Amino acid sequence: MAGQIISSPAIHLDPSLRKVGMVFQDYALFPHLSVAKNISFGLKKLTSTAQHERVQEVLELVGLADFYHKMPHELSGGQQQRVAVARALATKPQFILADEPTANLDSVSAENLLDIMLKLNQEENMTFVFSTHDQRVINRARRVITLEDGKIVADTAPTAVVHQQNAIK
Repeated sequence: MAGQIISSPAIHLDPSLRKVGMVFQDYALFPHLSVAKNISFGLKKLTSTAQHERVQEVLELVGLADFYHKMPHELSGGQQQRVAVARALATKPQFILADEPTANLDSVSAENLLDIMLKLNQEENMTFVFSTHDQRVINRARRVITLEDGKIVADTAPTAVVHQQNAIK
């Protein structure tokens, strides 16, 4: 990953050192923890003050600044999705792997989230890898890799995907 071996017969880099954030399609939030505690879960090495500041920062980034003390069951699906994204961003990873990160968001929230991710990609050199069927994500991607049965069948620009879909219609 980024030129570093993270796993081989001789090497196993601890997951906490891999600088990878995950956004799961089903959010994978801890139901017994508040929004803040869900987000700070990976920040144990920071002081409590630094954890609080980082949680506030990512909550503001995803538009949920007032949800610090809420519990997951008190949130809509879209809000839970944004908490999952905030949790992935909290550790300032180099890579974010996201499974359908916009699936449960309304169009405005999805576009805002994509704007945030593009900004982080440009300003912090953070790489995002999406598994998605969402045309909004595909249209804003730099590169689209299509898989069939676990094999790469296409590695194209988003415009090629749009042209291919239009040809099928």
